[in-house]
Amino acid sequence: MHELSLSSAILETAVRHADGRPVKTVELTVGVLRQVVPASLEFYWDIVTRDTVCEGSRLDISVVEAVVRCNDCATEWTLDDPVFACPSCKSTNVEVLKGTEFMVESLDISEKEEAAI
Repeated sequence: MHELSLSSAILETAVRHADGRPVKTVELTVGVLRQVVPASLEFYWDIVTRDTVCEGSRLDISVVEAVVRCNDCATEWTLDDPVFACPSCKSTNVEVLKGTEFMVESLDISEKEEAAI
């Protein structure tokens, strides 16, 4: 259910940067280690954007795989399972390189319609 609070935070960012202009698309980067369910995020997005400049906009979510590096032998691998042990030397002295991202990358914003003269 934390997707509701995440959707609200994304909305705050989008509204602040849109400066009153209608938002068509919000592009996000989300790492798999953030444990975000994209379908739930989109569901709550439709709810929290009602009566805002983001109403009717869509979320374009890019999911980033988790990449880890062993600090002992420098092996890098993509996590398929949440096992933080090096597949080469079995060390647990590892560093997460990718997969924790959660960022609004860009907004597709319409220009305000000109007032009729």
